[in-house]
Amino acid sequence: MQYKYSQLTALIAITKASLLAIIKNPGSIFFSLVFPLVFIWIFGSFGNGGLNKINIAFSNQSDTNNAVFAILKNLPQIKIATYSNEALQKADLEKGNLAAIIKIASNDTANKHQYLINVTATNATSAEVAQLIPILENISIKINPDFKNYIQIEKNIYSIRAYRQIDFILPGQIGFSILFSTLFGIAFTFYNLREQLILKRFYASPVNKLNILTGIGFSRLFFQLINVVVLIIVGRFWLGFTLINGLVTFLEMILITFLMLIVLMGVGLIISSVVKTDATISLLINLFALPQMLLSGTFFPITVFPDWMQNICSIFPLTHFNTAMRKISFEGLGLVSIWQHIAVIGLWGLVVYILIYKIFKWE
Repeated sequence: MQYKYSQLTALIAITKASLLAIIKNPGSIFFSLVFPLVFIWIFGSFGNGGLNKINIAFSNQSDTNNAVFAILKNLPQIKIATYSNEALQKADLEKGNLAAIIKIASNDTANKHQYLINVTATNATSAEVAQLIPILENISIKINPDFKNYIQIEKNIYSIRAYRQIDFILPGQIGFSILFSTLFGIAFTFYNLREQLILKRFYASPVNKLNILTGIGFSRLFFQLINVVVLIIVGRFWLGFTLINGLVTFLEMILITFLMLIVLMGVGLIISSVVKTDATISLLINLFALPQMLLSGTFFPITVFPDWMQNICSIFPLTHFNTAMRKISFEGLGLVSIWQHIAVIGLWGLVVYILIYKIFKWE
């Protein structure tokens, strides 16, 4: 009996084999399922007010035992910061971390209990203040619909050095650039050198092992530093990026970048040592880098997240790199003043290079 070839069976077999190949590829699962789920989770964790949440603080002289305060603190689009020190409060206002400082005072007029709200702000947050004023005016309607002047608002807005969008974006983009390019460059370079037995030949030569790693790694670091220099120059002279202390600020930014590059070079070496195939490199790099890209203040401030997520953000070295770069460039803080951020990046470097010492492979 002649067997009749079944096209349907062939189609099912090919489909099954292709599906199994996709499932067995960790990269395809990551980018098609895990990656979108991570994005949904992170962006879904923005506060109820989303990116438009307005950060305010109350003056220490403000009356907080009244209906105005009770309504304001429960509004989803408002986030209230607390300070024990008025100097720190004013400093955050002038850095743009606060939209306004509010003082509520009682005012009995014509036998009607009124409230006077003083709004102190700067020209750096004028857009947020423009959103805040209507919110405050609507509180009057909520408390007493029949008395439209139940709340009086006074604005005290003074001028400071403007905080431009580029002052936030450029440090984040520098961090984003060195994160991925360094990891991919180092990991693939050392993986290929190991697979082609070039590292093994280097190891057998009289050249010091440290010099081998340093020479190959520093060529990548030097290239990345050139890119960072170009980004800063373009940002400064074409986009108005703030370098508050000029050349000193520029050099401090380069030093912080160099420290971060050393850490990232170490991570790339670890990845190149643990992978079995080059296809796995991209997966491991993304597992390390994507959470930092989204949770380290690269594209938006981490204050949009709940407090527990901000604690997670503070673990990542890129968070401290981005924050340090912004504090140096706009606020004019020196390296000594940002020692906490440098210490965290340095601690990451220490852990990373201890791991390299244990697991790095020459062949």
